[in-house]
Amino acid sequence: MILASILIPILSGAILLILKEKLFDHKKICIYTGTVLAVWILVVFGTIFTGQEPFVLLSLNDELKLAFAIDDTGKVFAMVMAVVWTLAGFYSFEYMKHEESVKRFFGFYLMAPGALMGLCFAANLFTYYAFYEFMTLLSFALVLHNGTRQALMAALKYLFYSFAGAYMVLFGLYFVYRNANDPTCAFAYGGIVDMNSAPGIMTVSMLLMILGFSVKAGMFPMHGWLPTAHPVAPSPASAVLSGIIVKAGVLGIIRVIFYIFGAQAFSGSTIQTVCLILSITTVFMGSMLAYKEKVLKKRLAYSTVSQISYILFGIFIMNPTAYDGAILHVAAHACIKCVLFLCAGCVIYITGCTRVDELRGIGKKMPVMMWCFTIASLGLIGIPPLGGFTSKWFLCVGALKADMPVFSVLGPAILLVSALLTAGYLLPISVNAFLPGADFEDNARTAELTGSAGSKYHAYSIAKEPSWLMLIPMIILTVLSVLIGMFPEVLL
Repeated sequence: MILASILIPILSGAILLILKEKLFDHKKICIYTGTVLAVWILVVFGTIFTGQEPFVLLSLNDELKLAFAIDDTGKVFAMVMAVVWTLAGFYSFEYMKHEESVKRFFGFYLMAPGALMGLCFAANLFTYYAFYEFMTLLSFALVLHNGTRQALMAALKYLFYSFAGAYMVLFGLYFVYRNANDPTCAFAYGGIVDMNSAPGIMTVSMLLMILGFSVKAGMFPMHGWLPTAHPVAPSPASAVLSGIIVKAGVLGIIRVIFYIFGAQAFSGSTIQTVCLILSITTVFMGSMLAYKEKVLKKRLAYSTVSQISYILFGIFIMNPTAYDGAILHVAAHACIKCVLFLCAGCVIYITGCTRVDELRGIGKKMPVMMWCFTIASLGLIGIPPLGGFTSKWFLCVGALKADMPVFSVLGPAILLVSALLTAGYLLPISVNAFLPGADFEDNARTAELTGSAGSKYHAYSIAKEPSWLMLIPMIILTVLSVLIGMFPEVLL
């Protein structure tokens, strides 16, 4: 079952890429992709709930083995990734109608979740690293899809940052294999490394591996690729980049701290202090940059920079309650941010508008879409009983309980300030969309009748509700973001 959850999307995507373009029109590609995604998500959930004994797929030598196993951490990430990726895929059937190279897009879109399942079910460090690099290459193609110079430069920037982070991980990987109690470096809760064997180099290795995976998670100062890659990628790709791909870095950090070096080696160390400083700096910086940004998708990208560091802060503070909050925020953020990017995609698809100040009044024409955006925004801010509130409550309570004199207070304070900034950069969009002003509609009609409709009224004049193929995935993800907040014990 594990192997099927990995190979079904990879082989299906490869087949789509190999076959000739003339064999597929858009409808056939969508039917093929939808069938594969439906079968795949059933296999993933079957794998999660039926379980499977650990196994080795391939041995390169006595140490390097491609091995897989299922644990609770991998189950949570696999469940979240499968649901969000599938729903964003169905949304993309409509969105990609007017895009070029659709077969190539869906080919790579199908292959990428196979690599993600390899991460979730990896049994050792080598397997995780191999699939991590594979996932980077596949997601690189999604960023590059439009083929413009801007897309090329953004994709190269993404690749450069990702490889730089991967090389930091690789440096640590060499020394972990040299000093591990288990020659295969199989993940084991409590750690497998003897820190006393070479304390200096192992401390450096732990720091570099955490920072290396933090590149994908967008932690300062390794966040630069996110606001560059998101605006140029198709909106379904932006949604999964922001909601799912960044979580690969989070999962990598969890594996390094708890399953390779052990919590005792990290807790109370200088590395913990450095990581906490970087994470809370990122939370505040990302929110502030999002607040000042006028391009919608770029604003959401900066928001992701901030929100992922909420998760990292919950991991780094080393408190069980805060860790629960971090895991809840993995699920809540994946659903919420996917909704926000898909809503942004609807606006771009229908109106062509990309800036926040162009969206005044569209709630009158696109009410269902804007209500999804508004509910997701409230969740990201942390309004009860939505998912973002529950996760942030756990994060703050856990931080206050932690034995960290400065960070126990500073962390929750920064999270609160970030929540206020989140309200400042998301809620005005909804307010202006639904309540554009008493004279806005009259002026818009007058401008349209006189043929002088300018950019101020452009979005409103042509806006309409997107098709149900786009709305249904957004509605489902919005409902899930609410359910995560109301029933967190399902994941905990």
